Amino acid sequence: MFKGLSTGAGALILVTLAAVATFLLVEAWPAFTMSSAELGETVSFIKPDNGQSLMQIIGYLVYGTLVMSAIALIIATPVSIGIALFISHYAPRRLAQTLGYLIDLLAAVPSVVYGLWGVAILVPFLEPFFQFLADYLGFIPIFAPPESGEIFTGRVAMAAGIVLAIMILPIITAVSREVFLQTPTLHEEAALAMGATRWEMIKMAVFPFGRSGMVGATMLGLGRALGETMAVLMIISPGLTFSPNILQPNQHNTVAGYIALQFPEANSMGVNSLIAMGLALFVITLLVNMLARWIVSRRSEFSGAN
Repeated sequence: MFKGLSTGAGALILVTLAAVATFLLVEAWPAFTMSSAELGETVSFIKPDNGQSLMQIIGYLVYGTLVMSAIALIIATPVSIGIALFISHYAPRRLAQTLGYLIDLLAAVPSVVYGLWGVAILVPFLEPFFQFLADYLGFIPIFAPPESGEIFTGRVAMAAGIVLAIMILPIITAVSREVFLQTPTLHEEAALAMGATRWEMIKMAVFPFGRSGMVGATMLGLGRALGETMAVLMIISPGLTFSPNILQPNQHNTVAGYIALQFPEANSMGVNSLIAMGLALFVITLLVNMLARWIVSRRSEFSGAN
């Protein structure tokens, strides 16, 4: 009975994944097969004459999604691993339990609340910092200031990336903390007995043991960042470009945010076009998970399972 239930559960996951992929492909196929001119006449938000055909829009959105997710990962990953290490190996037990509860509570906050907090509190707070980066590091393309005449609002890709980093922080922290706590005590004691400091013990025993878990935690956080909708939609001033300037408004948008923005007024072919964009996000998510599995498999000899 247990074998049958386990096999059925595994098969159900594959069937569900295949059903979702089939639905997206079937619904997106009419938009892919229609010419850009015909699609532009049918769908209001597709304007091939202005360089906004379906494939071009998908390219812009995929680029914006990856940019904001990369910002979130660059910020959240080291902070999350540091918090996890502090909770698992440095903090007193009572403080560690309290911090663990607080970090876990962050995961329960709805994305709409993060979006409201970002618009009302975080963006105004970060505007002077963004202005500082633009004034002193504006010669670097990613920190280029807005063009003359544009109002510096702070509702840019950098702000959305910071909010996403806060949103994925509890996921990466919780998984990394549990992985670090599973490090065999004998490994840690052996490193300390050889004269290693606590940090050297962490480098020699904890990190090699938990490397696969850290990669998995990071990929889980990336999956959350890739699919986030409301927080990004509420914070960013959307645009469709391949611009590297993360401090300029009206430059970037995400696939999920664009779908949520256009869906209420889309006609039938517009819905097919939006589903085509969703298919692109689905493919990106699959590729990210495949990459994570490949990285984990390369380090399988160091994993806790072995």
